[in-house]
Amino acid sequence: MKKTVLMLLTFVLMASLAAGCAGGGNKEKVNNGSKESESNTGGKPVLRELVQYSRFDPNNDVVADFLEEATGYEVKYDMLPVENENEKLNLLMANQEPYDFMKINQVQFEQLAASGALEPLDDLLAQYAPNMTKKISEASWNGVKLDGKILAIPESGGIGVGQALVYRQDWLEELNLQEPTTIEELIHVLREVKDKKKVIPLSGGKDPFQGEIGSAMGWQYGLANQWKVEGDKVIHMVEDPATVKYLTVMNELYNEGLLDPEWAINQSNILIERFSSGQSFMYREGWWNAANINNALEANFPDAKIGILPPMKDEQGQAHGSASGGITSFTVIPKWAKNKEDAIKYLDLKLQDDIFIELAIGKEGVHHKVEDGKYFPILPIFDEQYGNASAMLNGVDEEIYPTYWQARVRKNPFVQNYYETYQNNAEGITYYDALTFAPPIVEISKHKQKLMKLAEDEFIKFITGSEPLSNYDQFLAQWKADGGDAMVKAANEWFASVN
Repeated sequence: MKKTVLMLLTFVLMASLAAGCAGGGNKEKVNNGSKESESNTGGKPVLRELVQYSRFDPNNDVVADFLEEATGYEVKYDMLPVENENEKLNLLMANQEPYDFMKINQVQFEQLAASGALEPLDDLLAQYAPNMTKKISEASWNGVKLDGKILAIPESGGIGVGQALVYRQDWLEELNLQEPTTIEELIHVLREVKDKKKVIPLSGGKDPFQGEIGSAMGWQYGLANQWKVEGDKVIHMVEDPATVKYLTVMNELYNEGLLDPEWAINQSNILIERFSSGQSFMYREGWWNAANINNALEANFPDAKIGILPPMKDEQGQAHGSASGGITSFTVIPKWAKNKEDAIKYLDLKLQDDIFIELAIGKEGVHHKVEDGKYFPILPIFDEQYGNASAMLNGVDEEIYPTYWQARVRKNPFVQNYYETYQNNAEGITYYDALTFAPPIVEISKHKQKLMKLAEDEFIKFITGSEPLSNYDQFLAQWKADGGDAMVKAANEWFASVN
């Protein structure tokens, strides 16, 4: 009886949805938030986009108004909630909500791609998207393919260095020490600072994947870099013998009191507080926090100076900079979307040269200016009108966008300096994850989060000595049994296919 009732309710729901999708004309019909297709005054359909949560209303935004004027398409935006966004997305997809396109994150893309809910875009792109097919790289397109079909428009943030070790340069000068260039020199500096300044030499916490230190020992991994090309295959960092060497050195630093004694529990805000209050000498920081740490340190120590440590050299005399990037968001079209051709036409227009630059950083002379070939924001109007412009992107001109984007880091001199210094220090020596541009791989999606947590917990134990490194093989066996072997096999099948 229950099964019969459930089937009847399901039939009624699907019939209602079908009736709602079958209406014609330009009328607007509200049904659980959904709307039928409309046309604007130019005869083009009014498009509907689902976007990620942001603290602004794209329906009342200067950039959205510009796009409507420049492309002739009106777009109405709905936003996912700040919490339980994946559950909400799944509900919208189950109800076949009539979105023309959606901007989603990697986890959401993997789920929807695997469920078969997304429209393959190959034919649409070939017919209606000359800008996208030219300005988005093959590597990015490969990252959104499933079974050989393109299922999304990839938005790539490029590859860049986000973090580096920062330190108290004034203390280094006070102690007549040189900036370290190898792991041995770093250890010497940390020992001198511990002995002479009586502070925490190297602070950190709850992140045992310190690529900025490990690369000086030939350990080319990090928080965002877990996979590495080794010959004709890819390996995961837990399989690499260099990992045990890295953990051994980190454990020695911890036992000697050169690492923060509360490494296992520190949160990121604690690291900034300790550094800015004079309790620690060195820690890893992102360029985006440059203004915060400089202002906080200056408030406590007006004469203090911060140094940025370039990537250190390994035993072969080679330096390596840990970088990250790849596809940051995915624009997809549901299979039941009504305006697929117009959606692609609109999205392609956004990458037309004159439209794209104004979409990215506004009008020259109003929102940005150009000095020596570099783009600078005009404040405060850039922040006021283009502070949320990145949320309006659906794919970028991958060659020129990194140049445009740097206008955003030039809003603050500290942030600009750190960003440019990080990139310059690592120019030509960066490494990044071997799967950066890989498409959704089912076995990796299934296991990566739990295995990353397992590795994080065990690495912290090995570093702090709460578990001896002699147990590493035991951990590795568990990692493999819990899905690691399946991930490695799937990663190498993909790698062989693209090679």
